[in-house]
Amino acid sequence: MKRWLPQRMQGYQRDDFYRDLIASIVMTVLLVPQNLAYAMLAGLPPQVGLYAAMLPVLVYAFLGTSSTLSVGPVAVASLMTATSLAGLALPGSAHYTELAMVLALLTGGFLLLFGALRLGFLAHFLSRPVLSGFVSGSAIVIAVSQLKHLLGVETTGPNVLAQLYNLAFALPQSKVVTVLVSALCILVLWLGKNTLAQGLCRMGVNPRHADLMARLTPIAVIAGATLWASQGPWAAQHGVALVGQVPQGLPGWTQPWQSLSQVSDLWLSAMLIALVGFIQSVSVAQTMALRRHEKINPNRELTALGAANVASAFTGGYPVAGGLARTSISSAAGAQTRMAGALSVGVMAVIVLTLTPLFMKLPVAALSAIIVMAIGSMLDWRTFANAWRYDRADALALAFTFVGVLALGAQQGIVVGVTVSLGVLVWRSSRPHMAVLGRVPGTEHFRNVDRHSVQTLPGLLALRVDESLFFANVAALEERLMAEATSPQRPTVILLNCSAVNRIDSTALEALTELEATLAQQGVQLWLSEVKGPVTDRLNPTPLGQRLQQRVFLSTHHAFAAFEAGQHSH
Repeated sequence: MKRWLPQRMQGYQRDDFYRDLIASIVMTVLLVPQNLAYAMLAGLPPQVGLYAAMLPVLVYAFLGTSSTLSVGPVAVASLMTATSLAGLALPGSAHYTELAMVLALLTGGFLLLFGALRLGFLAHFLSRPVLSGFVSGSAIVIAVSQLKHLLGVETTGPNVLAQLYNLAFALPQSKVVTVLVSALCILVLWLGKNTLAQGLCRMGVNPRHADLMARLTPIAVIAGATLWASQGPWAAQHGVALVGQVPQGLPGWTQPWQSLSQVSDLWLSAMLIALVGFIQSVSVAQTMALRRHEKINPNRELTALGAANVASAFTGGYPVAGGLARTSISSAAGAQTRMAGALSVGVMAVIVLTLTPLFMKLPVAALSAIIVMAIGSMLDWRTFANAWRYDRADALALAFTFVGVLALGAQQGIVVGVTVSLGVLVWRSSRPHMAVLGRVPGTEHFRNVDRHSVQTLPGLLALRVDESLFFANVAALEERLMAEATSPQRPTVILLNCSAVNRIDSTALEALTELEATLAQQGVQLWLSEVKGPVTDRLNPTPLGQRLQQRVFLSTHHAFAAFEAGQHSH
């Protein structure tokens, strides 16, 4: 077997194989309900969720760099798929499924392109508050979208508020038996999630085994609900919706380009799914890697996830990504390496070849209950509370993203969040912090006069600007310097400490050139100190650099010494 493994897995041992094999069986069984449920969330036939958990998993196992990340159908990608395809085709139809495959192909294409361009830094493109707001908003959207299945009614709406409004009018038509089935499933899932593991531990069961047994609750729910629906005509008589016929057999090789004519309707959604899926996957992978003292390669992850999505497109699947819930299950099952994922494909193949007829009598309400309970962990109020205490601007970005997802949809909501984040960044940069500096007595150190007891020199104003200078903030610097130059304590020299200036753009350079000339006309000289090498290299050939040639100092201490000595040179 070692001959077929990637080079980085050449140390694979027999014990690792046995552990991965057991883990693959456990994790596949545990993830079957989730795969079915997320396919339904995406508006796709349930078997599509099983197909998306086969070849994509195998491809990632051989190309990825995370030893624990589990790739497959996830809640956010499923929601974004449903949002992307809304209005383009009837959910569950053949054309809808074809469009989902095109979406997976485009998503994989974008990820492969990002990987080829080595854009792994995109993993840090979304701030933690924006990502938290997006995921939390998506959790609410997902939960609301499942209420109609839990109640057995038909409602639609362009956003959460519209869906809730329509649902209020549809409540009288709720099917009592469907509601009872939903409530019982949610109760069992809640007990399994919150009390079963603790109860088993009190009975002396190993905590790890107890946790795995608690994770089997969704299987018990599906088995129990299916068994009940199979015992006579109860379900049909009371209008309980069932999954229906699930095709038996392995996925065939599909041709997603048959619907490529609608690429113009899907490319932007695909790019957003690629971006969000990658960021979510890498966040989970990095978290798990830190626990295991491992490293991941974001650029390789782009390629692996891209190839996995392309594989999903050609085998009847839809966009996939790495998920925290999937990965946690894999880790809890004892997976040692990505080989557990590869082996799980074989287990899934056995399931789709032999067990899919059992899903025909599965109540849709049971799958909705599984979705609703699974997305509980997506709600992240702690990040908002922490951001509100530490940085109100970050909390504002989170809130705007959250509301944007609820009011406008997943894709538009994340665009709102990114826009607000960039707006906050520009707003902050346009108001740079500036500090008047003085010398700490007996040293060559300089600190803010408002925070420390320092010495200043009459006639010399040392000002530190804590930001690179560019078009958005140079006006604020001009205003401050001109105010100082025209004040009653007008200095003869204004020393600009540039220790925090990493770049001066062309707009700022032009403004500084004009400012230097204006100050000179008023009898005030502009000096610079602690200018960084790259900034100096670009500044020296310019007219401003030539004029300041003898007035740029290695340190603020040298500038003070030159002023005290009456010298205008280093």
